[in-house]
Amino acid sequence: MTLGSPAFEARRSSSQVIAKVASIEIPQQGWPELIVNLLSNMTKPDTSPSLKQATLDALGYVCEEICPEDLEQDQVNAVLTAVVQGMNHVENCSDVRLAAVKALYNALDFAETNFQNEVERNYIIKVICETAMCKEADIRKAAFECLVSIASTYYDLLEPYMKTLFELTANVARVDEEPVALQAIEFWSTICDEEIAIQEEGQESDGVNSSCHFHFIEKVLPLLVPMLLQTLMKQEEDQDQDDGIWNISMSGGTCLGLVARVVKDAIVPLVMPFIEGNITKPDWHSREAATFAFGSILEGPSVEKLAPLVNAGFDFLLNATKDQNNHVRDTTAWTLSRIFEFPHSPTRGFSVVTNANLPHIIEILLASINDTPNVSEKICGALYFLAQGYEDAGSMSSVLIPYLGEIISALLTTADRSDSNNSKLCACAYETLNEIVRSSSISKTLNITVQLLQEILRRLNQTFEIQITSSDDKEKQSDIQALLCGVAQVILQKFSSCNEKSAILHFADQMMVVFLRVFSCSSSNVHEEAMLAIGALAYATGPEFVKYMPEFHKYLEMGLQNFEAYQVCCVSVGVVGDICHALDNKVLPYCDGILAALLKDLSSPKLHRSVKPPILSCIGDIALTIGEHFEKYIPYTMPILQGAAELCFRMDLPDDDNIEYQNELRRSIFEAYSGILQGFKNSKSELMVPYASHIFQFVELVLKDNSRDESVTKAGVAVVGDLADALGPNIKLLFKNSNFHSELLGQCSQSDDEQLRETSSWVQGVITRVLVS
Repeated sequence: MTLGSPAFEARRSSSQVIAKVASIEIPQQGWPELIVNLLSNMTKPDTSPSLKQATLDALGYVCEEICPEDLEQDQVNAVLTAVVQGMNHVENCSDVRLAAVKALYNALDFAETNFQNEVERNYIIKVICETAMCKEADIRKAAFECLVSIASTYYDLLEPYMKTLFELTANVARVDEEPVALQAIEFWSTICDEEIAIQEEGQESDGVNSSCHFHFIEKVLPLLVPMLLQTLMKQEEDQDQDDGIWNISMSGGTCLGLVARVVKDAIVPLVMPFIEGNITKPDWHSREAATFAFGSILEGPSVEKLAPLVNAGFDFLLNATKDQNNHVRDTTAWTLSRIFEFPHSPTRGFSVVTNANLPHIIEILLASINDTPNVSEKICGALYFLAQGYEDAGSMSSVLIPYLGEIISALLTTADRSDSNNSKLCACAYETLNEIVRSSSISKTLNITVQLLQEILRRLNQTFEIQITSSDDKEKQSDIQALLCGVAQVILQKFSSCNEKSAILHFADQMMVVFLRVFSCSSSNVHEEAMLAIGALAYATGPEFVKYMPEFHKYLEMGLQNFEAYQVCCVSVGVVGDICHALDNKVLPYCDGILAALLKDLSSPKLHRSVKPPILSCIGDIALTIGEHFEKYIPYTMPILQGAAELCFRMDLPDDDNIEYQNELRRSIFEAYSGILQGFKNSKSELMVPYASHIFQFVELVLKDNSRDESVTKAGVAVVGDLADALGPNIKLLFKNSNFHSELLGQCSQSDDEQLRETSSWVQGVITRVLVS
């Protein structure tokens, strides 16, 4: 009744409430008259425009709240009929038409059967195209949003309409109001996304595609690229100052970048004349558009195609960092970062950096990092990707060493800048610092890295002196602490990788004190970073870490019980693994508290499901570490593992996310069983005999399921080997009475994966020994 209220707010609220109630009732076949009642509002001759609008809103919200399978096809047909009639130009009220288009947008997922029917599909698309040309801009925008959704949902049915859709979108992108034009460009970005996904699927499956590739982008390329290049000239005067801004120019450049990824080398000859014709013009709009076009096409084309162009334009771009216009400098810095990210790849033989030009490159980048905050942020990106190019480059990675001191100093200064209103520049500077550390050779940069660690610890201590007078101050303190803990973690990982224990041990006490102080701050993102840093410290210091456990274990158990900030809980689980690795048997006094927390996590419905597989793997790590001492936990852990195993076969698996999660769960259960079996191998292995049959049966069921991935197969085969190795003659009958393991190992011995072949060979040997024992 309230849908007919004269008050707009009341109508809107009632349509939302109807949808929320429908989301509960309709999946359970309740409220069968709802759709009929709503549709009757649309067909009564005396229905007021405001009631029609509220009814269409309600239909749209209902479609948003429920799943396509919740409605019968005749209900879907009736909804679509009502919605399309509401969009019709004979409907005089623009509010009704707008509500109808928005309702159609939400109903498109329900219309799969209708789209498979050519007559119905033709009619729906015809009505949308007509609506996309009506006089009201907000209705045109909503119609193009429908076309974007159709491009994503019904890509494989669009071929007959592409000529019409190109003409419609190209015209709108050129002359319409910005909100409408943005949706027209988004249509082509969505087509690109679909075609990129199809190409990637083909690469992963050796060219066998389950999806049809219609090459729409390739077919309209000569017309689409000039249209997109035109949009690049529609910049706004303040577009670089606001992170949240999204305009025609940015949308066109983003789409151009996606087109380059679809058609690869074919984009280059279509874009280069535009770049060459505009790059030196006096109007900054032309120079910025040309630079943006060049940066946009760097991902997609081959290095061979891009190398001569990048080499030819590189010096010009370096000089353009001094352009008088801030927009041009901003886009130039971004383009340099794209050059270092994509074509610059020393490990594959192409680099724009030479011994001759490197001093000049560093000089330019370090001068530009002092530019306005928006330019400085892009220069941080350029330094990040420049360093990343040398991360796995062996002896070539030493080329940056002479400049590390200057680069680190410049990044630390940038992180402290007070002229930047947002924290993004500070975060970019520290992220770049992390990449500089990751990509440098610690043996050649030990002194610099130690100095950096001292500076990071000094800065962490300083954060406790920040005056906290508001929630903003608290947030700023938390953000800086999280970033600094992140840098400390990367340095510790670097020291660990080359076994530089002396430097770590010298600073370990100092680090642990400051990390534990960070836990006194309430923000969960800081706890996550501090916990990761402590995990890295445990890994790096090994058995020496035991002296910190009396104080740290309280925070570790708090982290393990942090259901709300589940990322902190997940990181804490990972740190338990680091501590087991570091302390070995010395972890025993803390196992009661840790395992109690882990088992509580597993039985909690509140904890995000993504944390549960790592917990199961972690139980295996603990069992492996403490060996026979795990005996007292068996009565608690084995029922939970058996419950998790049963859950694997009760899951609904309609989508990829659920299949992936099921695989994670199965792999982690296998890892837990392997850890427990290996832990008991040398003593008390008889404790596991009562569970052997269940474990063997679980492995058999999982490895007969074709939806498993290779990591599950490897973990499952390993469990079979661990069963035989740990329990030996006690389970001889289990192997005698089953052909499954011999079939499985036969298949694995033919695998392309060398590790799987080696594991199956070892397992075969262990089983043979059991059978002849």
